[in-house]
Amino acid sequence: MTGWEIVIGIETHAQLATQSKMFSGASTAFGAPPNTQASAVDIALPGTLPVANAKAVEHAIRFGLAVKGQINRRSIFARKNYFYPDLPKGYQISQYELPIVAGGEVKFFVDREETRVRLTRAHLEEDAGKLLHELSHGMTGVDLNRAGTPLLEIVSEPELRGAKEAVAYARALHGLVMWIGICDGNMQEGSFRCDANVSVKKTGEEQLGTRCEIKNLNSFRFMERAIEFEARRQIELLEAGGKVEQETRLYDAERGETRSMRTKEDAHDYRYFPDPDLLPLVLREEQIEKIASEMPELPDATRERFARQYALPAYDAGVLTASRAAADYFEALVKAAGVDAKLCANWQAGALNAALNEADLPVSESKVGPAPLAGLLKRIADGTLSGKMAKEVFDAMWAGEGAADAIIEKRGLRQISDSALIEKLVDDVLAANAKQVQDYRAGKEKAFNSLVGQVMKATKGKADPEQVNRVLRRKLSG
Repeated sequence: MTGWEIVIGIETHAQLATQSKMFSGASTAFGAPPNTQASAVDIALPGTLPVANAKAVEHAIRFGLAVKGQINRRSIFARKNYFYPDLPKGYQISQYELPIVAGGEVKFFVDREETRVRLTRAHLEEDAGKLLHELSHGMTGVDLNRAGTPLLEIVSEPELRGAKEAVAYARALHGLVMWIGICDGNMQEGSFRCDANVSVKKTGEEQLGTRCEIKNLNSFRFMERAIEFEARRQIELLEAGGKVEQETRLYDAERGETRSMRTKEDAHDYRYFPDPDLLPLVLREEQIEKIASEMPELPDATRERFARQYALPAYDAGVLTASRAAADYFEALVKAAGVDAKLCANWQAGALNAALNEADLPVSESKVGPAPLAGLLKRIADGTLSGKMAKEVFDAMWAGEGAADAIIEKRGLRQISDSALIEKLVDDVLAANAKQVQDYRAGKEKAFNSLVGQVMKATKGKADPEQVNRVLRRKLSG
């Protein structure tokens, strides 16, 4: 894609963690039988009137405070008019000209570099229902359980460049809404869904290209693949002399491609106008101040504290504060292990995160908790285990074989650090490898690594590598 620049803006729908819907008292619990959680308001029976959910408003304020956005003291609910079978009223209650939150920013890391993306807005709205296409006899059903579920739509500026950056932003936003307790972040249940607006332009051009919106991306992996495919599609189309049409597209995960869904509407197509059934939403200063006083320590502040308190690089601190659960795990690990915090950070960010990613598990569901991992780190710190041995023990712990000490005993994985024994082993290796000793003294560093390997082989990898290195260097320089 040389010579082209990919430009992405993300619209995210975060389902707010409330017990009832945005404008009715119906339950928002997931998994109920179809149409059992749809009240008279949700199905738009004549004469029903909406009443805004106070808890949803509080959650929106929390988000505005977290991203340092402007919380509008007066915002307005609007009707977004369009026809679709799962939209009983024929319009969706949303916010348009005056949203509850304007501006703000989200910080995240890409290739160990801190990046920040500005937000355009965050506004309250209700969700639509759901069409069920898998019914028998070729029929489609309508489930209105989701109709009226409270959402916070978070819109970024088109400042993201490439799929990798877009996914890093989405992950950071996902972590943030869970951190401040306004969304459970369950992507499989539709609690956190992203739409990616993708366009391309020639490198150096100011004018943005025509965008296509990829709807309802409920997986970070699919988001990356969808954006990469869509950018490639647009570039190939333009290079062949074609024209990109503004449209809404869906990602087909089985085929790994996006396909056209419908022509993309602009705001004027929805004929927005203020909802006459809802008064303007007016916030009091004391209400905002109370919510601000109840806010938890935010990711940025926790990251800075980790860097300062535990002497960690900014990137390491960023990885450990990617989610509230990750930060809590790290603090519990440091407390239980009583060893160098950098060792704890390295293992959590390295072996543990790799295992979690492989198993597609959140850290809250880790097969190795902070206390068991602390038991392993203690054995690294006291010299019982080498790094290689420790990885073998960790893999066994992950597989459910028990605690570190039990695995060490069972497998005989105790590092040899007896200085007299190591001295003798080094002497034996030097005596048996005169040619490599000569090569090393002639300036060939590879010969040293070979000698280390010979000692490690003689001990079946159980010798302390650092100790072997020190003894070898001393004897070879004598």
